Amino acid sequence: MKKNRTILLVEDDLSLGQTLSELLVVNGYEVHWSKNGVEALQYLDSQLPEIIVCDLMMPIMSGEELFLKIRNFRKFDQIPFIMITADLSFESKIKQLQNGVNDFINKPFKIQELVLKIQNFLDYKQKVINQSQSPVSKISLKSRKSDFFDRINQIIITNIKTDITIEKLAKEVFVSKSTLDKKIRKDKKVNVSTYIREIRLNYAIRLIEAGEINVDTLASESGFNSTSYFSVCFKSFTGLSPKKYISQKIK
Repeated sequence: MKKNRTILLVEDDLSLGQTLSELLVVNGYEVHWSKNGVEALQYLDSQLPEIIVCDLMMPIMSGEELFLKIRNFRKFDQIPFIMITADLSFESKIKQLQNGVNDFINKPFKIQELVLKIQNFLDYKQKVINQSQSPVSKISLKSRKSDFFDRINQIIITNIKTDITIEKLAKEVFVSKSTLDKKIRKDKKVNVSTYIREIRLNYAIRLIEAGEINVDTLASESGFNSTSYFSVCFKSFTGLSPKKYISQKIK
């Protein structure tokens, strides 16, 4: 019944992580164990586990930081998230529940308690899936791709006036430079530099549509260091020079 149900376990305590992994495997689950939040994000870039069990207090990235980061992506909305915590304070529990964590389990705990919570979440999730009329796997795949590029675009726009390198972009989305390049080449049919430049040019077009008509300002606001280079790129992208494009828009 629980065969091939994958759990992402995020636990920096090596002894506890090893114990939990072994006991969950014994209970019929497939377990991927990440030692910190960064490792977990790297795993989540290409995998969608059935449930995430994560320690709250960890170095590098806390469980709370990890949860808030992944909840920015729609593809993780249906993955239950159980927080493990040694902090028994009412304030801590309320804060995690307000963040949207599905449940928490207090240290120390018995493995049977964790197994039952996992089983209940996954059984409920399966019932929801069974009632859905949509092909869940196709929706998930489409959502994953859309979320990834939504995030890429957001990062570029947020840093539009800075020097956005492939190294910086890859670091922000927690993938390697080669992985980022392959994703963009495969789905957008251009390299990373061209993709960033096209985002900048589309941003300049939106500024024109919002009423900006100064070419120097357009170049600067969309992250081009040179107005002449901006003009060349703009004409190549739209077929019109910035001035001609603007003149057509204000007629």
